Amino acid sequence: FSTAAKSRFCLMTMRRPAWLPWCLLCLAPATQGYELVPDLHGLDADERARAERAVDAVAQRLPGTLRAALPPQVPVRWVDTLPTHVAGRAFAGDIQLQRSLLDGHGDAAGRVLQAALIHELVHVADRAQAGGWSGQARLRELAGWQRRPWKLGRSANRFSDRSPDDYERKSAAEYLAVNAEHWLLDADFGCRRPALATWLSATLGPTPRQADCDDGVPLLQAGAEEGLVELMRLDPARVYAVDYLFAESGDVPMSRWGHSMLRLVICREGRVPGPACRLDLDQHRVLSFRAFVGDVELSSWRGLTGGYPSRLFVLPLQQVVDEYTKVELRGLASLPLQLSAQEIAGLLERSAQVHWSYDGRYYFIGNNCAVETAKLLQAGVPALQEAGIERISPRGLRRRLARLGRLDESVLDDRAAAIREGYYFESSDQHYDLLFAAAREELLLPARDAQAWLKLDAATRTPWLQRGGLRATAGLLLLEQAASARAELRARDTLKRALLSERDSDGARQLQTLLEQAGQWLQPGALLGGPGYGLPQADELAALQPRLLAASTQAPQAWKQLRQQMRVQLPVQQRQELDTLDANLHALRTHLRAQAATPAPAGI
Repeated sequence: FSTAAKSRFCLMTMRRPAWLPWCLLCLAPATQGYELVPDLHGLDADERARAERAVDAVAQRLPGTLRAALPPQVPVRWVDTLPTHVAGRAFAGDIQLQRSLLDGHGDAAGRVLQAALIHELVHVADRAQAGGWSGQARLRELAGWQRRPWKLGRSANRFSDRSPDDYERKSAAEYLAVNAEHWLLDADFGCRRPALATWLSATLGPTPRQADCDDGVPLLQAGAEEGLVELMRLDPARVYAVDYLFAESGDVPMSRWGHSMLRLVICREGRVPGPACRLDLDQHRVLSFRAFVGDVELSSWRGLTGGYPSRLFVLPLQQVVDEYTKVELRGLASLPLQLSAQEIAGLLERSAQVHWSYDGRYYFIGNNCAVETAKLLQAGVPALQEAGIERISPRGLRRRLARLGRLDESVLDDRAAAIREGYYFESSDQHYDLLFAAAREELLLPARDAQAWLKLDAATRTPWLQRGGLRATAGLLLLEQAASARAELRARDTLKRALLSERDSDGARQLQTLLEQAGQWLQPGALLGGPGYGLPQADELAALQPRLLAASTQAPQAWKQLRQQMRVQLPVQQRQELDTLDANLHALRTHLRAQAATPAPAGI
């Protein structure tokens, strides 16, 4: 056949015994031909017509590399012997399809028949000498069977949400066949799974079908208030850089290794991407894998054994900075990754796929923040997959990226410049010490440093809070806010543990409901429902918006009410501490306003 002819349907009439198959289809590139040889024996006229239409339609869609990998003859039979849940099977180059597939009418039935034929043809070609595509590391990485640390095999495929067919996760071969169906038949496949569509085109041959996709990457991000969730459409062109955001060690044993995150340096609307985008801090977002504790039970053992979901959080940068530097008193290093614009776009697309489809399990040793971040980087940036960056600790991942020349650690050489330019966010403990030193100099406070001051109970601090001038009062206000944040975290932990013994109480049920709701919003794919898969498209996102608006309107207020109700269930001493902290903060703000309104003494 000539290249111009591409592929054609040719019904060949031959004088053969009735039991022999008829040659219905000859498809070939110019260099090699194969025959799809259907056995139409026993089919009635309508069934034959539907079979011929399906074969003709598939003939027009198969790309060249896939066709070339098929053997010279591919027998196809429609049978009644397959299990009812099996559409087709391919064995030793022989395809069997469920005869009942020929019973349907209309476009939908025709599509099901074409999909079954494409699926089995892909199996035949994949098993041929020129195939073997399902064994390629890149496909397995994209599919979700990702390499474990130290190259100890591959992880289970946890991309269970937003799937076109759960059967795709049975094996890499089935993943290839299922997705080839949708790649060749769905007009929007390239928008739903862009990276996979690119790989299929490069591996099996290009197709004329080109999807017109929205450039925006859809993500659900946490809002400023607890329970607030917002939909963002991130334009990859606005992402100037991606940093490896490393949280230094903390006092809690499970934070001793640090924490791995990715910072998206997003330019504000209208700004030309460049170094100035690093000043647009309010636009920056953080991708952070964390164990989501979706019930009232806290368990270190469950964290070690995969008892908690591992989810990709999308958070405002300032929220992350405050969490680590002000509450946990841990420094943050923001180290630029050396990525091209194309690599950044690929990483963002993979992040969205993980965000909408991944339902992982958190293991403190084998699938922690460092492992998850490395898997995200390897799948989003193919060159990093080839380099092998999987490590089990945030420090180990940082060292590996640096050795590969992918991480610019020189930005930390001048610590003052790094702080000034946003490459390092220092722990607030030093800032607290300076604030305390200034207040202590004026007021002779009964503690040696800020940490000792914060460890005092709130009532002990109360008499000193309204004695200072403007500078001392401002410093004490910030310190009291830090004390309040720590006390709030301790109270939450106490409440969760206390509710374990009262799981049937109204408070326990309320808390459980809110936690389940939070878990739902942190598993975005579960919100959409319907037959869609991969990245949600415009119509799906439009349908989601009212639900997001309703939940975001109700959830913050619900959390506030629950906190108030739960406070009365705290131990008396802890409840009194929180009440005193509230009173201290009110008194400090009142005194600070009075100090600010008082005219400064006239100079002599």
